[in-house]
Amino acid sequence: MTALLPRWPGWSHLPRDARDVLFLLAVIAWTLAPHFGHLPRWAPVLTLVVVLWRASLAVGNAALPGRWPLVGVLVLAMGLTWWSHRTLLGKDAGITMLVVLMVLKTLELRARRDAMVVFFLGFFIVLTNFLYSQTIAVAAAMLVSVWGLLTALVLAHMPVGRPPLARAAAVAGRAALLGAPIMVALFMLFPRMAPLWAVPQDTLAKTGLSGSLRMGGIAELALDESIAFRVRFEGGAQPPAQALYWRGPVLARFDGIEWNRLEPSYANAPRRGAQLRVAGTPLAYEMTLEPNRLPLLPLLEATPSGEADAPRIDGLRAFLRSDLQWQTERAVTERLRFNARAYLEHRHGPQRDDGSLIEYTDLPAGYNPRTLAWAQALRNEARYAEASPQQLVDAVLDHIRRGFTYTLTPGTYGDEAEGLFAIDEFWLDRKQGFCEHFSTAFVVVMRALDVPARIVTGFQGADPELQDGWHVVRNSHAHAWAEVWLEDRGWVRVDPTAAVAPERVVASRSLRAQPGVVAGAIAAVNPALMVQLRRAWEQLDNRWSQWVLNYSRSQQFDLLKSVGVRAPTWEDLAYLLIGLLSTASLVGAAWAWWDRHRRDPWQRLRSRIDQRLARLGLRPDAHEAPRALALRVREQFGAVGEPLAQQLEALDAMRYGRAARTLPEAGWWAGFTRAGKPLEGQQVNTGPR
Repeated sequence: MTALLPRWPGWSHLPRDARDVLFLLAVIAWTLAPHFGHLPRWAPVLTLVVVLWRASLAVGNAALPGRWPLVGVLVLAMGLTWWSHRTLLGKDAGITMLVVLMVLKTLELRARRDAMVVFFLGFFIVLTNFLYSQTIAVAAAMLVSVWGLLTALVLAHMPVGRPPLARAAAVAGRAALLGAPIMVALFMLFPRMAPLWAVPQDTLAKTGLSGSLRMGGIAELALDESIAFRVRFEGGAQPPAQALYWRGPVLARFDGIEWNRLEPSYANAPRRGAQLRVAGTPLAYEMTLEPNRLPLLPLLEATPSGEADAPRIDGLRAFLRSDLQWQTERAVTERLRFNARAYLEHRHGPQRDDGSLIEYTDLPAGYNPRTLAWAQALRNEARYAEASPQQLVDAVLDHIRRGFTYTLTPGTYGDEAEGLFAIDEFWLDRKQGFCEHFSTAFVVVMRALDVPARIVTGFQGADPELQDGWHVVRNSHAHAWAEVWLEDRGWVRVDPTAAVAPERVVASRSLRAQPGVVAGAIAAVNPALMVQLRRAWEQLDNRWSQWVLNYSRSQQFDLLKSVGVRAPTWEDLAYLLIGLLSTASLVGAAWAWWDRHRRDPWQRLRSRIDQRLARLGLRPDAHEAPRALALRVREQFGAVGEPLAQQLEALDAMRYGRAARTLPEAGWWAGFTRAGKPLEGQQVNTGPR
């Protein structure tokens, strides 16, 4: 047990090799930590075991393992990688093997060459973290990793002795700062070319909306306070909250339990189009969309497909479906930024029944019989015998206003084993629900009344306060509403939730889940503190997104225009980049030439010491350390030379000891001079040494 767990001697008592190895292991662990959530479960365990093993060997000054144990662990890791990924190639399997090779290489740190391999593997792993996430938190963590790896690299090149970690970290920090301007120039001017700047970010994608809907689905999403997208309206426009309907999946096929979309295929896009008719002044807006793992853009109703209105996204095609939803050719797995224009005054869909509406009145047999009976009873009332579809809509909304409750926690509806159907129980018994309860029940009732109807999911409203001029729409703004088809008008939005909870739509006030223990404690002390902290973080994240992650080709050209290029092209960008790099290279070459010809202060001091000793008859060799010179002084001058020898030993301690300094105190040279004066004129033994 003592061999496995060596006694900790204290950081200050560790040999330099052990200290440097422990520091490197800490940097490696920090660099690999963000990967642990993406790796198979065995990989973090193996990583921690190897790191602790290597740390134990360093503290106990034990021998490193031989080749065959390492080969055995490597073969085991390859087998586990194959078992986890069914391949040894590709991004995930490759990163898993890279992590394993990195930690196993720490068990071979026998020479500087091995350390160099570990350093540069570490730099490469820093880059792989951005294949999964490019958030500001990951960027900050990797900046610390780069600093740590540079510090370890500096330590490997520092002379013998025990140079402090702080000194190596300072040297690494200065080197990073000197290289920062070049990296900024490369970032701003290096051409943005797909797919180089379109790295998949699948793990950034949040669940968000879904292409289907069951009772309770949106209620669960409403508990998520993360940001779905940000919007900025041009010209200072501030549309009212009740006008902000961000359209997502349109659901029309119902099997009694779940709602799904019609025409789900991108390849089979409907030819008749959305039949959209717009009026009024368009509302121009810019959107930054977070990943949602769905092939859609939740645009403001209604965003046409015209050249001046439709979103234009590099490398991603999108089209307007007949149900007014914007669909993309593939799922949105990375942050997107684009401009579009919407018309709040609009109509869409056929104005006459052209035979395409039959699917919007279909109901599955055997489900919700009590609700269907209720709808039939409404139709049989004398006042509704000849009612128009609009009158029936008003009657159903009036029923919702009487006795229904809007709540995020209505409980579970429906138990077919007990003969209970979800919509029957909601509509006629408990009458408590969230937006999808109201919209799904409303559509079923309207279809039972032979009025074509469908469900629209998406987002409604936005945060009441702007962040850096942007409206923030969260997943908690997820919403479901209904559309009914009326002759001469087409599809008309009807929001049953607004009938029972108008504040949800008019004031964009979504329900909030109960806070956790920590958040509740902070809120109890200062109710506004949590809101302020979250807003500050989201503003920082938004600036990171706008200025760094979404830095695009158009912004590069805008930069050239700001420096006087009227019509910038790729050639202008390349010339500017080449010019800056050439200038930086010349400056670096001049610095290297000057640095080569300037003398180290220690070397200047050593030259003065050699001259002084030469006057005493000693001629030091360049390789001799001050301690060796002290020994020669004692040999040549005996007790008379003891003060001078002690001065040289003090200099050696200041140069190579634990408390090494850049230069000795000013009084040292005066003491060295005084100690040497009694030796002037003494007879020196110049025989062979």
